[in-house]
Amino acid sequence: MTISADDLTQRLNFAVDAARHAGELILGYYQSSDLTIDLKRDRSPVTAADRGAEELIRNLVADAFPQDGVLGEELDETPSQNGYRWILDPIDGTKSFIHGVPLFGTLIGLEFQQQVVVGVARFPALDEVVYAAQNQGTWWQRGDGEPEQIKVSQVAELSEALFCTTTITGWETLGCREVFDRLGRACGITRGWGDCYGHILVATGRADIMVDPELNEWDAAALVPILQEAGGHFVDWNGEPSIYSGNGISVNGLLKDRVIQLVRNG
Repeated sequence: MTISADDLTQRLNFAVDAARHAGELILGYYQSSDLTIDLKRDRSPVTAADRGAEELIRNLVADAFPQDGVLGEELDETPSQNGYRWILDPIDGTKSFIHGVPLFGTLIGLEFQQQVVVGVARFPALDEVVYAAQNQGTWWQRGDGEPEQIKVSQVAELSEALFCTTTITGWETLGCREVFDRLGRACGITRGWGDCYGHILVATGRADIMVDPELNEWDAAALVPILQEAGGHFVDWNGEPSIYSGNGISVNGLLKDRVIQLVRNG
């Protein structure tokens, strides 16, 4: 079974629209003085905005594509009956969200027979969306402007590269602080524009490297087609294009091999 270009376009358009609706819900909670913050079992924060946005997207999927599966961060998985599975992170960057920082995003990925073929990253507080589908390019739309096709940077030297990550403490907790230090010494600039925003900075050519030592599949799925269609790569720390390895790298093609070498063994 193969996926047609028309079906791919239909599902991409659906995902872009679903992310917009989820963003409208999320903004109803953003910078609210009475926002309630709960802690999950892993001590990470969750809010009614996270849960409500995921439920909204799931309901839209169930109405439009009732045989499709859904895997999300906040709710139980719905098994696929046809090879399609939506992978959702309603708010990637909940810590940014609850602190009123606008660099959080809604991520929607679509797997077809275990290959991610659609990716959408919407930033509600910035009113921006980046999206891609297999063989259709990566597109960036800001506000009501026209979408523009985007590519990763052409920076070829680490000494000129902008390296982003989410949190330094995460590297320390996972026992890989020396990897962060190697990358920081090699790269020209290091910044903490983290979560999905850092990965999208790479896709849009504004940063060159984003490395996360800890990722779940819902953090990563949307990023695969977005980076690939922009001419870059989303890979795990072994250089494989996997969303299930628990870590991830977004990088342009000119720096990829050297970054993987630094991450693995210096």
